[in-house]
Amino acid sequence: MFAFMRFADNLSAWFGKTFGWLVMLMTIGVSYEVVVRYIFNAPTSWSLDVSFIMYGTLFMMGGAYTLSRGGHVRGDFLYRMWPVRVQAGVDLVLYLLFFFPGVTALIFSGWKYAARGWRYGEVSVNSPAGVPIFQFKTVLVVAGILLFIQGIAQVLRCILALRDGVWYLAEEDVEETEELLIREKAQETHDA
Repeated sequence: MFAFMRFADNLSAWFGKTFGWLVMLMTIGVSYEVVVRYIFNAPTSWSLDVSFIMYGTLFMMGGAYTLSRGGHVRGDFLYRMWPVRVQAGVDLVLYLLFFFPGVTALIFSGWKYAARGWRYGEVSVNSPAGVPIFQFKTVLVVAGILLFIQGIAQVLRCILALRDGVWYLAEEDVEETEELLIREKAQETHDA
């Protein structure tokens, strides 16, 4: 179980961090558009579509990574006060009833849309540039498969939490800036 959870966490982390670099490309693309539009009065016909595609890709490909690190939004004002075994039981039921059917639908629907897009060489109808979007539809399938794999790891975590009464979380690999600043300030105060 632990080996599969580690595999899923590492796979999700690799994809999430790799596609996270799209933020830099989006920044460059939008900056380029701002310069050519407002300084040279020569707007592009493709920039908006490309930024939408990159944002959508970043959002979809980061989903499994976010799930592995417990970063998805949840209404946990009650949940966080429950014992670990109750949390695990509720999570397990919700994964089985809602998560897996939804992700499975995403994979199969995405497959249909992607296959059709590749067959037609689909391009965006929203811009005169005709930016190709068939490859973006493939992201739906890949993201769904990654979510499914990570979902299995989360179910295994629920089973272990039901058994042991403790959560086995993914390894920490990032830290919120606020937490880093608080720790640095506390260290400065302690040293002074």
